[in-house]
Amino acid sequence: MSQHDEQLNRRSFMAGVGAFGLASALPGLASAQAVTAFMQGVAEAAAGDKAIAAFYQATGYKGIWTGKGGRDRQRREAFLRAIADASAHGLPGQAYDPSRLGVDLRRVGSGRELGQAEVAMTRAFLDYARAAQTGVVTPGRIDDGLVLGVPYRDRTEIMAAFAKSSPKGFIKALPPTSPEYARLMKARLEMEKIVGRGGWGSPVQAKSLKPGQSGGAVTQLRNRLIEMGYLKRTAQPAYDDAMVQAVARFQSDHGLSTDGVAGDGTLAMLNLSPEEKLAKIVVALERERWMNMPRGKRHVWVNIPDFHASIMDGEKTTFQTRCVVGKNVSDRRSPEFSDTMEHMVLNPTWNVPKSIATKEYLPMLKQNPYAVRHLNIIDQSGRRVDPGMVNWNALSESYFPFDMREPPSQGNALGLVKFMFPNRYNIYLHDTPAKSLFGRQKRDFSHGCIRLADPFDFAYTLLARQTGDPKGFFQKTLATGRETTVNLEETIPVHITYRTAFTQPKGATQFRGDVYGRDAKVWTALERAGVALRSVQG
Repeated sequence: MSQHDEQLNRRSFMAGVGAFGLASALPGLASAQAVTAFMQGVAEAAAGDKAIAAFYQATGYKGIWTGKGGRDRQRREAFLRAIADASAHGLPGQAYDPSRLGVDLRRVGSGRELGQAEVAMTRAFLDYARAAQTGVVTPGRIDDGLVLGVPYRDRTEIMAAFAKSSPKGFIKALPPTSPEYARLMKARLEMEKIVGRGGWGSPVQAKSLKPGQSGGAVTQLRNRLIEMGYLKRTAQPAYDDAMVQAVARFQSDHGLSTDGVAGDGTLAMLNLSPEEKLAKIVVALERERWMNMPRGKRHVWVNIPDFHASIMDGEKTTFQTRCVVGKNVSDRRSPEFSDTMEHMVLNPTWNVPKSIATKEYLPMLKQNPYAVRHLNIIDQSGRRVDPGMVNWNALSESYFPFDMREPPSQGNALGLVKFMFPNRYNIYLHDTPAKSLFGRQKRDFSHGCIRLADPFDFAYTLLARQTGDPKGFFQKTLATGRETTVNLEETIPVHITYRTAFTQPKGATQFRGDVYGRDAKVWTALERAGVALRSVQG
């Protein structure tokens, strides 16, 4: 939506304020008759919505929008101004336009019709409030990995609180108040300005470029880096040291290896259009609304596309480490959800999930019954069995009457420590013997759990709150070789998230690849709901 179109919309919305003003002055209706007819209209219009019906029943079917008083006028004006600016938050502003509610308030001819208009306004307000507060779309309908517990508010309680509050202040407080949301709003406006002035010029037409090269593609790379603000203006035709440093800075802001070489991954991110980046920011705003709740003064934050896990104390990152996330295949992608970490287990036993046992190990056992000597095979009576005594060819994914366990060891799949926040998805954070994977740029290799590059330091940071010598305590417990549970005296919220656009308190907005394709699905859902990208001149 252009700035001109938005100004036209704003004028039409303000005309709506006048329409509501006209509707409230209904000449020729006796007061008692108007009240009775109005109440009838409210009751009829609210009958199909339990939350709205409960609100008006509690108020005695009195209106809060369509009256002649100053409070009703303030509510109308505050709401209409909010929906005029809805697209600035990445909301479908037109969806809340009173002119689309099916009631022409300037032609209201009876108290009953006025009551119907009252309820229509409430319904539009509740739709807006939910979108602004907790998101436009429902995440679970978009992707089965989006299992977030969105903190939806009770609609009757929202209306009751709104009726008693300052309309302008109440509406202003609906969107998230997190610093991240504020910074994303600023990043959105900056990107809209870039879209408005035509973007960053021609994309780079090359598969890869290296320092020392020159030619048309290098010129395109130079010009794009200049337009993006990574390189000072220059006529240098070659891929020189200044360009190497500029590419490295770009790579740092996009989660890429900072080698200064424009390989295929770097060029793919460089060639993203400002519209594509703007869509990522709008999706990030929606994701912030899905998590519009207290996250814990201290909490763990895992960002799947960023391949990092952090311990956060307020807005400060106390500790951060690289991580490996679920592989991008249907049954291994890491889900997005929040839970609470309660304990860690040192020298853990790995209880092999049934899916891994049947899909990965059973085919190996059919070829060689001793193929998985590192695992203990346990029957239904809890006894360890000799794999050579089992007819593995008679078993299948649907019939597998054994458990598999890997005892504590250096080579255990979970490494030497796991961090538990019990959940129905059987996801946790843990160590791993496969350290080489942390050197990869794109780190989706696990079965869904989150592997940490620096699990010991992660543990020390957690334990520092409950012991004066966290490293000594940890290492002494680990040295026993026994599986040991260490409870956290202060449980910690864990948020496994997915952000392809995110900000920093200082520095450039960060962008990452859409490793599972989830943000593309979210954006498609937002577009279907009426969300549109804007461009801003200036």
